[in-house]
Amino acid sequence: MDFNLAGRVAIVTGASRGLGRAAAEALAAEGASVLAVARSTTDLEKLAASNPDRIATATVDMRDADEVAALADTAVERFGRLDIVVNNAGIAPAGRFADQDQAQWDEVFAVNVRAPAVLARAAGRHFLPQRSGKVVNVASTSGINGKPVLVSYSASKGAVLQFTKALAAEWAGFGIQVTAIAPGAFETDAQSAVLDDPETLRRRLRKIPAGRMGRSEEFGPLVCYLASPLSDFMTGSVVVFDGGEVNKL
Repeated sequence: MDFNLAGRVAIVTGASRGLGRAAAEALAAEGASVLAVARSTTDLEKLAASNPDRIATATVDMRDADEVAALADTAVERFGRLDIVVNNAGIAPAGRFADQDQAQWDEVFAVNVRAPAVLARAAGRHFLPQRSGKVVNVASTSGINGKPVLVSYSASKGAVLQFTKALAAEWAGFGIQVTAIAPGAFETDAQSAVLDDPETLRRRLRKIPAGRMGRSEEFGPLVCYLASPLSDFMTGSVVVFDGGEVNKL
């Protein structure tokens, strides 16, 4: 399937590894130019080296709203336009809620909620005049069914889901689509503690009706679809991508 992404320009945050890297690689493979954003310069350089004609990089601290806001103009200066934002960067510190200090809670919301909103607003200044654009927010199944010892993360991803729906309603009349993906467990570095321990992995997989975790190569095509003209009638939607875990009987 041709996603008709040739000539489109995308920003992908949290692009140095995991699902963000998969999204950046897939968009570039489909012909889009990608500004890949992360804090890790080394990993970003490796990503750019894999497709130097399509992928440029920006090292940004997602806690810094000014740095995040500047990304939209950076993409336009580098590639001449902006069509797609994939808000993937996020943090998920685990720990009991009663033991979490306020600074850590604020940091989770700064990265997981404020940064996507700041970037979407900055992108909107380009999307609204051109009457087109795509915002794909990467949330989590934790934002649907909150998880113990991940209270701040669950709350932040729940906020991302409502942000997606509200912004989609506001921008639909301008030809801009806003959607969200709620991944479950995927085979990424974020799951290394589970993947590296056979017994922990067996217990985790018993909770997933599909009997396995998702793979990064399954994530990229979904992002491409949501970022493409093929999904122009789809907005405000949350795509749950979890092997059936949230909706299991």
